[in-house]
Amino acid sequence: MVEVEELFGRLRRYPDVEAVNLYAVDAADRLLLDVAADSLAAAGDGRVAVIDDGYGALTLGTVAAHDLHGVRVHQDLLTGELALANNARAAGLTDRYGVHELGRGLLEDVRVVLWRLPRALSGLAETADAIARFAAPDVEVFAGGRDKYLTPAMNEVLAESFGSVRASRGRQKSRILLATEPKPVGEPRFPMRNKLDDRELEVVAHGAAFSGPRLDIGTRFLLDYLKRMKPDARDAIDLGCGTGILAVALAQSRPGIRVTATDQSAAAVASTRATAELNAVADRVTVLRDDAMSGAPDNSADLVLCNPPFHVGAAVHTGSAIKMFQQAGRVLRPGGELWTVYNTHLNYRGVMERMVGKTDVMGRNRKFTVTRSVRGLHDVRE
Repeated sequence: MVEVEELFGRLRRYPDVEAVNLYAVDAADRLLLDVAADSLAAAGDGRVAVIDDGYGALTLGTVAAHDLHGVRVHQDLLTGELALANNARAAGLTDRYGVHELGRGLLEDVRVVLWRLPRALSGLAETADAIARFAAPDVEVFAGGRDKYLTPAMNEVLAESFGSVRASRGRQKSRILLATEPKPVGEPRFPMRNKLDDRELEVVAHGAAFSGPRLDIGTRFLLDYLKRMKPDARDAIDLGCGTGILAVALAQSRPGIRVTATDQSAAAVASTRATAELNAVADRVTVLRDDAMSGAPDNSADLVLCNPPFHVGAAVHTGSAIKMFQQAGRVLRPGGELWTVYNTHLNYRGVMERMVGKTDVMGRNRKFTVTRSVRGLHDVRE
């Protein structure tokens, strides 16, 4: 077997953004594995689940330290799933784990859960409910993260699904919450539904989907420009679709358009599919789990809509947004348009000029800027 620290020294984040201040393994991963060590050793094959493992440290660390088979894994983000696959292949451990959706197949009869806590309380609530609903009655849940992202509200949310929730001692600015004694469960709370008051649109949202069933203020601002977005567009892409509000609103407003909605989040993809179906546009909205349109052919879209993130995981970093702009420059046809809304202080305009084409500010309010970038006749990408 591979030694754990030797394994950690070789882990990469690829295909996610890689930079000097971004890491594939951190102190919270190490603390989780240390605190759960005895439980993992006693669990046995096929009785361990790992949820939202960043880049494979928890899954591969568990396998390497305890020689386990049949570890069940769920990662909301596709980049994390692909990074785990790459790292497992490099370590010769691809046959030790299996990928599952959040639900019974992931959790049935599981005795130990390792879980990197999400920042969104709604994502925490949906996952906690699933563990309590499907895992073994004696399940031990080791949920951890960096201190700066943990809040007392997380304990309260976990306590809705578990009779006992207690915190470990901190180490290297990280901490673990240990949840046991799953409570009886009623009807699932997720996905949630919400009718937008000022629009003929009902939103469906799983817990980990950005902004939940609400209309976030950046998307609301971008929607004000929907009629001005390349009126003759036939093929459009909602890049980073979240719950699918942009994709569905565009399909509703233009009966002849075909929209592809893409996101790397499994929760977002499930939410968008449900939102499209509920609003009767599923026949014209194709939903894909993809990393920044990497699967889309060159010169295949007339219009791309994007409300990009400014985080990579928990770290503030613009790498994901820049990757999106770069891909937009590749996917747009000559004359195609990228419409973007972003926090004004990020000043993405120059980046979009280089990676897509001529970029004009179409609107600005106290917080956000909306721009239109037009792909030129010549390749302007770097």
